[in-house]
Amino acid sequence: MFPERRMRRLRSGKIKDMVRETSLSVNDLIYPVFANETIDTPQEVASMPGIYNLPVEMVADEAKEAADLGIPAILLFGIPGKKDEHGSSAWGDDDVVQRATREIKNELSKDMLVITDVCLCEYTSHGHCGMVDNDTEEIMNDPTLPLLGKTAVSHVKAGADMVAPSGMMDGMISAIRSSLDENNYHNIPIMSYAAKYSSSFYGPFRDAAGSGCCFGDRSTHQMDPANSDEAIMEAALDIEEGADIIMVKPALPYLDILYRLKTEFEIPTAAYNVSGEYSMLKAAAQNGWLDEKQVMHESLMSIKRAGADMIITYFAKEMAQMLK
Repeated sequence: MFPERRMRRLRSGKIKDMVRETSLSVNDLIYPVFANETIDTPQEVASMPGIYNLPVEMVADEAKEAADLGIPAILLFGIPGKKDEHGSSAWGDDDVVQRATREIKNELSKDMLVITDVCLCEYTSHGHCGMVDNDTEEIMNDPTLPLLGKTAVSHVKAGADMVAPSGMMDGMISAIRSSLDENNYHNIPIMSYAAKYSSSFYGPFRDAAGSGCCFGDRSTHQMDPANSDEAIMEAALDIEEGADIIMVKPALPYLDILYRLKTEFEIPTAAYNVSGEYSMLKAAAQNGWLDEKQVMHESLMSIKRAGADMIITYFAKEMAQMLK
C-alpha cells in the first residue's frame, strides 16, 4: 500500500536494468534474405525500404554482413527465372535456393545457419502454394505433399541446416520428415509455419517475392484471423508429425496466439515479424511520426516477451547494430 509500496523505486539507473524481466539478444534474430536469379544487381523492394532482392552471387556477401553483426541465422527465399504450374524450379539441384545455399555455406560454413523456406508460391505460375485444379480453382493438398518433400531434400542436399515449410498444407510436416529421413537426413530440424494466418500484412513480401495469386486468395489453407483455438490444433498436429520448432506468423497482431502456443507446448517457438509490420514502421518513421529505433526495439521486445525464442525480422541487421 502507498506510501510503503512505491513501484517507482525500481525504475531508475542500474536498478532498472537489473530487474528487467525480458531481454533481447542478437541470438534471437533470424534475417530473411531474397535470392533472385533474374537480376544482376541488387534491387530495393519498393514497399520495403532497405530490403533488397539480391543476385545469387551476392547472397553470401549479405549473409557475411549479417554474421559479422552476430546474427546466427538467415531465412532464405528464392525468386526463380522460370515458373510453371507445378513450381518445378523449386527442387532442382541448380535452382535458385540450392545455388544460393551453396554460395553461403561455401563462404561461411558453420558461421551462418541457413534455414530455407519450403513453399511453391514463388515458383508456380499461378502464385498459389500448391497444385491447382484448373477447372475448380481448388488448391490441391495431397498432390502437393510429395513436391514439398522433394524440395526440402534438395535444399538440405545443397547444404541447408534447417527447412521451414510455410504452405499450410495438411500433412506437410509428416511428408517432409519422411522424405528427409528416407534420404538419411535424420538430424535436419523442421521449423513449421504452424499458425500462419491469412493476413493482409504479407503485401510487401509478395512484392519482393513476386508471389501474388492470379486468382482467388490463400484463405482456404491459411488460418482465419478470427481463430485462436485452431492454432493450438494446428501446432499440435505439426508437433505430432515431427516439427522441431513451431512458428506464429504474423507476429504483432497475433501476440496472444504466440503466448498461447508457448504456454501450451513449451517447445522452441518462433515468430515472424512480417513485411507489413516492417513497412508500416518504416513508413511512419520516414514521415517523422515515430522514432524508428525505439519502436523497432519495443516491437521486437513485445514479441520476445509474448514467448518467442527466435524472431524472424527484416529489422535484424538494424537491431543487431543497436544491440552492439
